[in-house]
Amino acid sequence: MDFIMQMKPWFGKEEKEALCAYMDEGGFLTEFKRTEQFEGMIADYTKAKHCIVVNNGTISLTLAALAAGVEAGDEVIVPNYTMIATPNSVKLFGAKPVFVDVEEDTLCMDIQKAKESITSKTKALILVSANGRYPRAGIEAFEKLCQEHNLALIEDAAQSLGSFYPNGKHIGSVGLVGSFSFSAPKIISTGQGGALITNDDRIAKTLRKLKDFGRSGGGNDFHNSIGYNFKFTELQACVGIEQMKKLESRIARKKEIYTLYKNGLESIEGIRLIEQDIEHTTPWFYEVLLDKRDELQNYLKGENIGTRLMYGPINKQVAYGVLGEHKVSNMIGKKGLWLPSFTQLTNEEIAYVCERIQRFFR
Repeated sequence: MDFIMQMKPWFGKEEKEALCAYMDEGGFLTEFKRTEQFEGMIADYTKAKHCIVVNNGTISLTLAALAAGVEAGDEVIVPNYTMIATPNSVKLFGAKPVFVDVEEDTLCMDIQKAKESITSKTKALILVSANGRYPRAGIEAFEKLCQEHNLALIEDAAQSLGSFYPNGKHIGSVGLVGSFSFSAPKIISTGQGGALITNDDRIAKTLRKLKDFGRSGGGNDFHNSIGYNFKFTELQACVGIEQMKKLESRIARKKEIYTLYKNGLESIEGIRLIEQDIEHTTPWFYEVLLDKRDELQNYLKGENIGTRLMYGPINKQVAYGVLGEHKVSNMIGKKGLWLPSFTQLTNEEIAYVCERIQRFFR
């Protein structure tokens, strides 16, 4: 059983057929009707009023912050455990990311730490729903906190398509703006791509202008605001439409895999699978914590099982090097490991992974 972590194709014959059919039509390659259809599918699924797709998930967060009025020199609160794209998205235009620690059981932002980090320069808070999870305090507590301090609540839901809050609302649909990513490892992918959802008409209009040079109207060359070129393509939209048709089956499989790992690892001392509320949320990765993380990774590599280290604490990465001790994110950086997570893994392959982990600890 070799290379069970290898990237199996996300795109099947349905995507290939959709691309070929579109090319035969001789239509636009830049965003047009297929892009509108893809946006509509995401809006319908998340129950959002507006969806705007862009070229990647990092830029989607940048545009969300700009549309919310964040400017160079402003502070934005972000979790110290996240993909580095989260702080990079505001660093891009000169805002300052302020790092706060996360909860050990959810890996989401610790609301008390966030409260302690608010200053007169704070303009927004980016709540990352890590691996589709929601914070213990609930989204309502973060809404209240942001309202009390006049902060924009931006939901980085890059890992959360198919995950919901206990109140039934889709993660990403509660804050001023929610952001998704469609890069290769996500539950659906267009190769690269991102999406923004919002229920605010003004914000939606601003986002559409920001991604299209600040044009005063579609297709003209008159600009009443500064904007950029962060548009999507029809080819990506063709793929995205077919991917959305597979979303529900992938959600079901992701939850099945979580249960298989949970049952396969629960009797092994020395390793802990981080819990997931699969009634409401959908795991993206399967995360374990253990003291012998590096030793296990090397052992599994020798058994043709690929793994990845979980995100290290961002403030200690060379790119930032910001002072501060964040206990939980530091611990994850030392003990966190992602296990094989692809939806096309078979039950037998997952059992093989669990058996090899059990053998390691024996």
